[in-house]
Amino acid sequence: MALQGILVVELAGLAPGPFCAMVLADFGARVVRVERPGSHYDVSRLGRGKRSLALDLKQPRGAAVLRRLCARSDVLLEPFRSGVMEKLQLGPEILQRDNPRLIYARLTGFGQSGSFSRLAGHDINYLALSGVLSKIGRNGENPYAPLNLLADFAGGGLMCVLGIMMALFERTRSGKGQVIDANMVEGTAYLSSFLWKTQKSSLWEAPRGQNILDGGAPFYTTYRTADGEFMAVGAVEPQFYELLIKGCWGMLQFPSQKTA
Repeated sequence: MALQGILVVELAGLAPGPFCAMVLADFGARVVRVERPGSHYDVSRLGRGKRSLALDLKQPRGAAVLRRLCARSDVLLEPFRSGVMEKLQLGPEILQRDNPRLIYARLTGFGQSGSFSRLAGHDINYLALSGVLSKIGRNGENPYAPLNLLADFAGGGLMCVLGIMMALFERTRSGKGQVIDANMVEGTAYLSSFLWKTQKSSLWEAPRGQNILDGGAPFYTTYRTADGEFMAVGAVEPQFYELLIKGCWGMLQFPSQKTA
């Protein structure tokens, strides 16, 4: 496995952090999840391949145990708002003094600086601030969030994995760890680079819900079927559109053979 021999300490949090650590575990890293005292399980159900222990980081003894653990670890993953770890005397300047090779990964909603950095939020808030939410939805309806996958897991968890992997690679050259500031607003905005780079093209020139790739085209949308379910149609290229038309025409000619 690519990450065999890498030790990751994950401080317990919700969906993006556990997902990030699970991906690292899936590729061979040893992951130790640090839970709060009294916690019984990972509510995100993303504990595959991990071990866990309970520490009260607000107590000197718990903080000391974490410092000793980080002194021999490769990665620390922490999901708290800006300033929390520094208040606990567990910030990167302290832990990297103990272990200069430590990669200190910070995964938050709004990042470590700015007026929102100490505020709580959820996927839909990060999605809105990134600008992406304004592009998702049907014509004439409110924008709607695509579950909590885009900001939490793609812009947050997966982008943090990428940052950790790059820091591990860079460490092979410098021998030093890095501090990674991964946040869901900027991560989601980065993922949507294609959307903004092509904003003035024919792909997005119409209002939301009226464009080729956002449900505004009959050849790239969803339809309810006769059995009450749904089907997705994606026939953007001319050759696929031609096949779609032939298939629909065939169903009209032979209605007894309809399947939907």
